Amino acid sequence: MVISKICCIGAGYVGGPTCSVMALKCPDIKITVVDRSTERIAQWNSDKLPIYEPGLDEVVRQCRNRNLFFSTDIETAIQEAELIFISVNTPTKTYGNGRGRAADLKFVEGCARMIADMSQNSKIVVEKSTVPVRAAESIMHILKANHKPGVKYDILSNPEFLAEGTAVEDLLKPDRVLIGGEQTPEGQAAIEKLCWVYEHWIPKRNIITTNTWSSELSKLAANAFLAQRISSINSLSAVCEATGADVSEVARAVGLDSRIGPKFLQASVGFGGSCFQKDILNLVYICEGLNLPEVAAYWQQVIDMNDYQKTRFSQKIIECLFNTVTDKRISILGFAFKKNTGDTRETPAIAVCKTLLDEGAQLNIYDPKVEPEQIMADLTHPKVTDSPEHVKRAVQIFADPYDAVRGTHALVVCTEWDEFVVCHRQRRHYRHPASCSVSSCSYFSSSSSSSSSSSDGDEQQQQRQQQQDAKSPASDHTPEALRATNRGPSPTVVPFVVFPQSLNYERIYASMMKPAYIFDGRKILPHERLQQIGFHVQTIGKRLLGSASGASQRPTAAPPSTHSIPNGHCAPLANGAGAQA
Repeated sequence: MVISKICCIGAGYVGGPTCSVMALKCPDIKITVVDRSTERIAQWNSDKLPIYEPGLDEVVRQCRNRNLFFSTDIETAIQEAELIFISVNTPTKTYGNGRGRAADLKFVEGCARMIADMSQNSKIVVEKSTVPVRAAESIMHILKANHKPGVKYDILSNPEFLAEGTAVEDLLKPDRVLIGGEQTPEGQAAIEKLCWVYEHWIPKRNIITTNTWSSELSKLAANAFLAQRISSINSLSAVCEATGADVSEVARAVGLDSRIGPKFLQASVGFGGSCFQKDILNLVYICEGLNLPEVAAYWQQVIDMNDYQKTRFSQKIIECLFNTVTDKRISILGFAFKKNTGDTRETPAIAVCKTLLDEGAQLNIYDPKVEPEQIMADLTHPKVTDSPEHVKRAVQIFADPYDAVRGTHALVVCTEWDEFVVCHRQRRHYRHPASCSVSSCSYFSSSSSSSSSSSDGDEQQQQRQQQQDAKSPASDHTPEALRATNRGPSPTVVPFVVFPQSLNYERIYASMMKPAYIFDGRKILPHERLQQIGFHVQTIGKRLLGSASGASQRPTAAPPSTHSIPNGHCAPLANGAGAQA
């Protein structure tokens, strides 16, 4: 066996899921995840894990105490391991030289010193944390400076390319695994050993090997490119609102170009998470240090556009509410930076909440996965407010969305949780053939195309839709296509579904102050249908008729539904209004 024992230092968003999946796929390798936080390790050893990722609970249950262990005994784990992952946080510095841009490597340095102090035999040390270019060189300097007889180290770079919310799937079926090492016989041998671990479940053709510096820079470059796409489409969303174009239709048209592709073209209130902003700021700092000011300014603009989008959305809320939100209670739906995670790092919701609180608003906040303590910690952080006591008085956190919206003036969607979606396009949903036909599926009563409805759906569904349409245009399931060819959809495919847990917006409207406003920061809701219920609706990248300003809007009564929907959920109307949202 090439590697029999692995240690991972850091039981966070990277180390925990990565090692859990690795243990699942490498049952012959003992993997120990260590951390100084006794509370965090206790959570990993409990039924309630410290992080939420779809599918992670089951993976951990299968492997824990078999070949996957979570421990605070760092010394034993390091001494036993042949290969050590460093998966600790590398936050942006908040003090000193490079403050606000440079990565703070104190935790990485601390790991290197622990490894040097505790190791009794040779080790392969692998950077999993996102680090600046040439950080491996710093780690090697520390290890060599504390050299022990008979102990040698090989340093590898193996950056993670995980998306929170799909981390388990990304680990099981990655686009690629990147491993960088020294271009020496020893370095290449170390690379081959790590390749051997991944080859337990990943084809060798998907494992890319480079030199160390290329690997480190590739991680920063990947996140910079992804964030750049989001800022690019968000910049166009402002143009769309000013001209009457629909940013989702623009994104679809652009994304069908095979040179561009559809991913990361969903306009929103802005990107968040632990990586994008941090890595771009780090890249800006590196460019400035290399005397490349034009390159630094280019990437800084990606961050500036993201900040502009959050500010623009927040100001729109205030303007529509008659230019004042003082003492008005506003409901915030979603606090995580994206759906299917409880992570709130750099979430746009913080910026939106900060602006509203600074303007004197009272906030009701609901998120299905973020702990109340985390929400309050984020909003009372010194970077957010100088008066934490005021924030605690102004903010209420709810476990039920209907309680959160009751008696509020406005509802603000900051996270694209599925339960906030009323009508959601889905291609990969199967039922018994008898349960779906053109005549029995009420969504086909519309006389207009459903393509614009899908454009308001969540990003992943939109991407799958665009890719499938591009590959097989003949399989279009829009009502026009179905009528033109006199055929129905595949007997086992349901083009539209209503999430059984989705919110009842008629009930929400009845409980809110009037006029009632919805601000859709993720462009996921059926806007025209909500307007027919009586809401005043604003969204990103689309000018809605009848939603020009708070002062001029008059709520319209919701027309009676032409067909029943379980649990009172909104459905497209016979005239196609719902399908045009």
